Amino acid sequence: MRYLTALVKPDGGAAFHPLGEELTDDQSIRRRAIHHLELLDDDTVLLFAEASGSKERYKQIMEDSSYVLSYLTAGEDRWMAVSQFEPTEAVHRSLKLQQESLLVIETPIHFTSENHLKVTYLGTDETFSKLYEYAEEMDQLTFEVLGMGDYESDKSSLNRMITPRQEEVLEAAVDLGYYREPRQASLEDISEIVGISPGTVGEHLRKAEERVFSELVH
Repeated sequence: MRYLTALVKPDGGAAFHPLGEELTDDQSIRRRAIHHLELLDDDTVLLFAEASGSKERYKQIMEDSSYVLSYLTAGEDRWMAVSQFEPTEAVHRSLKLQQESLLVIETPIHFTSENHLKVTYLGTDETFSKLYEYAEEMDQLTFEVLGMGDYESDKSSLNRMITPRQEEVLEAAVDLGYYREPRQASLEDISEIVGISPGTVGEHLRKAEERVFSELVH
């Protein structure tokens, strides 16, 4: 089994689906992660996702969308949503490819600070070749490979080493360039993205760095 991690970016818009684009464009809603994505037998899509911000605004968008068949939400500050909706041809094709090629997508799929998708695929070099062919044929997306190699299911992963909140802060720091030389972002910049104070951001980063570096040297 092999893994391939890629940054998947929509071209010419904020998302891969008009519904997603409307949710992304609304500043009162922050899309966080996708925990499950499935093409059903009736060719509709089942999505289990995580978000924060205005749940009321989310409900209004879902109610008004002609794509949405049903949805429900749970939680408060950081809430979950399950929805069933009609896909575009491009979305349907990508999910069909996943089914037919036995390509597995590792979840959760995280949204970056720029609302791109950071996706880890599991499969063989043959299935990855089909993925490359699909990406080259699609005008709607840019596919940037971040890394690939042999997949070890028992190997410690980032989300096993640190808490979800620490992972969120760490990913925002990396996306904004906090660890680049010269540094391109401050704790204040990160705090605006994740919605907590700069002091708390620094505390989360220190704890995450300690856990990650401890894992690397042992």
